[in-house]
Amino acid sequence: MDRAADATAAAGGDAAFAHIQRRFDARLNATVAVLHPGDYYIGGQGELLGTVLGSCVSACIRDVRLRLGGMNHFMLPTNQPDDGAAWSGSTWVATRFGNVAMERLINEILKRGGRRADLEVKLVGGGKVLDALTDVGARNIRFAREYVRTEGFRLLGEDLGDVYPRKVLYDPASGAVRVKRLPRTSRQLLVEEMRYLRNVDRAPPDGEIELF
Repeated sequence: MDRAADATAAAGGDAAFAHIQRRFDARLNATVAVLHPGDYYIGGQGELLGTVLGSCVSACIRDVRLRLGGMNHFMLPTNQPDDGAAWSGSTWVATRFGNVAMERLINEILKRGGRRADLEVKLVGGGKVLDALTDVGARNIRFAREYVRTEGFRLLGEDLGDVYPRKVLYDPASGAVRVKRLPRTSRQLLVEEMRYLRNVDRAPPDGEIELF
């Protein structure tokens, strides 16, 4: 069995996570599960979770008693437009929204024996990386903080706002989050964010490190 298969088995072989890309990083000596907008994932034994964020936000949530946790990556705060009607579409589309992404990730932890009282949260992202658009990052930050406060979870750390994209690496077993701020001129990320925001209700297309 290769390392990718090991990681899938460690994550419980959950079909909901079959699309998540996993790669072995020799420098880290660990398998890294890579998340994209609309993804959420529960880490398997020894796995790290990684993503790149612009205006999006990721919540890193773990049960401290079980040393079990995961991460999401959402684009917009809620799937309720101004008229009150929910966005339609696939599960992948739904989890692009913070309210759905948070509920799905927390429920997966609880299904595996976690308890709400034992959950801790760290928040990353929400940079104002697109001058041409409204400040989606600020909206995502407000939502994430309010969600954690309303649900009564412990917020242990955050790296939110400013104008920088971020590369994130999360270790669910230890709860450690490493964040590298990227140059604001990361053109590929900006182009992808524009595309994701335009297509938010459509089907999916195929520095120094801080520790907190």
